[in-house]
Amino acid sequence: MADDLPSELDVVILGTGLQESIIAAACSRIGQRVLHLDSKNYYGGNWASFTFSGLQTWIAECQKEDVTTEEPEINKEDILENEEPLLLNQRDKTITNIEVYTYSRNEDSVNVQEVGALGVNPDLLTTESKDSDFPSEASTQNISSAEQPNIAAESQDPVQSESTATADCEESAESDQVPADVSDTEHSPPAVNQTEPQKTITYSDIVREGRRFNIDLVSKFLYSRGLLIDLLIKSNVSRYTEFKNVTRILTYHDGRIEQVPCSRADVFSSKQLSMIEKRTLMKFLTFCADYEQHPEEYQDHQDGTFSEFLQSKRLSPSLQHFVLCSIAMVTKSTNTVDGLKATQHFLRCLGRYGNTPFLFHMYGLGEIPQCFCRMSAVFGGIYCLHHSLRGLLVDTQSSECKAVVDSRGKRIRCRYVVIEDSYLPESVCTQVCYRQISRAILITDRSILRSDQEISVLTVPPDEDHQPTVHLTELCSSTNTCMKHTYLVHLTCPSAKKTAREDLEDVVRKLFTLDSEDRGAEQEKPQALCVLYFNMRDSSGIERGTYTGLPSNVFVCSGPDACFGYDSAVQQAENIFHQMYPEEEFCPPAPNPEDIIYDGEPAQPGPEEPNPSVDLNVETSHENVSDVEESPQEE
Repeated sequence: MADDLPSELDVVILGTGLQESIIAAACSRIGQRVLHLDSKNYYGGNWASFTFSGLQTWIAECQKEDVTTEEPEINKEDILENEEPLLLNQRDKTITNIEVYTYSRNEDSVNVQEVGALGVNPDLLTTESKDSDFPSEASTQNISSAEQPNIAAESQDPVQSESTATADCEESAESDQVPADVSDTEHSPPAVNQTEPQKTITYSDIVREGRRFNIDLVSKFLYSRGLLIDLLIKSNVSRYTEFKNVTRILTYHDGRIEQVPCSRADVFSSKQLSMIEKRTLMKFLTFCADYEQHPEEYQDHQDGTFSEFLQSKRLSPSLQHFVLCSIAMVTKSTNTVDGLKATQHFLRCLGRYGNTPFLFHMYGLGEIPQCFCRMSAVFGGIYCLHHSLRGLLVDTQSSECKAVVDSRGKRIRCRYVVIEDSYLPESVCTQVCYRQISRAILITDRSILRSDQEISVLTVPPDEDHQPTVHLTELCSSTNTCMKHTYLVHLTCPSAKKTAREDLEDVVRKLFTLDSEDRGAEQEKPQALCVLYFNMRDSSGIERGTYTGLPSNVFVCSGPDACFGYDSAVQQAENIFHQMYPEEEFCPPAPNPEDIIYDGEPAQPGPEEPNPSVDLNVETSHENVSDVEESPQEE
């Protein structure tokens, strides 16, 4: 495939992250010739999802020492008069400070191999020592794996194969059409504090069932009225996807975890609040729903913080904590207007697809970039993984990129280049100041708040003012991101210290048991079986003028940010598209196969335009029920 690449295209895109994939779909949809490349052999970049053994391979790649390699060269015959080359970065340096810890009770298993894995070296998938039991104390383990076939299996061509989510979810016994806009009473929250079956999980079990995991490098949820949901529905990309309701929002208050009431029914049925607090909270939330209509209520506090405004409304300390940390999800330093906007956004997202404002993508968010790549491929986009660019050829007079040279030395003319930030050479980024994100990923043996198959969001406020707020998401096995009897936990915060472990270890120790010797059936906290810490570079919010010597027709996409949703990524993709094609519509709806009229066929009256508010596949509660029937596959 790489040997037959065209010599002239409209758009060349390097990197398969979310923004780049959306832009590829948008350009292909309007008839532009798109070449989409990635130096990695999997889709998504830092937005990807991995099986357990795939994550081991990723860790091993990131931990390789940065040995000096020969700089890529561009043949002189490919450089025309009045052109100068701009060589690109060949090594991803966005992931740093990786630390892996495993915690497990003693076990006798050796030579453990992942079920269904092909070409795996069993010696790389065992406990630390074949001659002794697994260590009971925390031990730093340099996880590595030779499981390249698993990575390749995850990096499927978007035209030739549909998402595994579609195939596996055909097991649903019932598929009804459920209206998306439903009242709160139709989605009663599941009962908490239920007894879940307790099963001892060992590290060998995790390795053996490694293909049951889909571990995201970043942790985000979709607001039910966010920009990404709107884009998925508008573009018809939602036909490739399936989601699940986030069932509960938790908060950490006074040393314990509590569930936050979201709907009116939840508020008045809550045993955590007094009757006076319930009425006060409902009155305040009613005001926040249309706060713009009542400026007299907050105009005296516009220059103050949202926390001070909550105190002025005479909310109790518990209510202030709920609103600040779990509804608005802002910090104490957030100004009043921003806090009101965040609260209003939360309230407007309630009830569209469930009892909380959030949805989670089945099989991990790494599916979302692949869905947009699939749409691009359907409309003619060309894809090459493990294929990169050596550099750009820039016209010295117009300061535009006239062509690119790929990793095999082929010169390709193009009008526009879209590139992920990590590929930019250091000479272009001398004035850029990057932020860092601290991440922790845990595999645990049960939920942080006893329940049955819940998807939970928890905000942990800082103990001190200079520390960041930590966002925690807990995924159950029904999301197809982890094996049965385990939970997958993600912790995220903006970096404040040198390493992610320093930022997040205190929160991990608050909520989880790390010493395997203390694990027992009656323990209050869940046992952490594996913990991965790492820092990820945050290149969001960087102005175009900050990059030095960037050609005028080259556009830069940032990596993931530390925010909870996807709005900034979708907005960046739309802005870049409109800079390239200001007169074109961004991601117009793709036609359904049955609506396509071929030459010689009489035009048939089409069905009425579907209501976009219900055109999204969402599993409600714990039943496998879709909002709409499965769309036919693209031909």
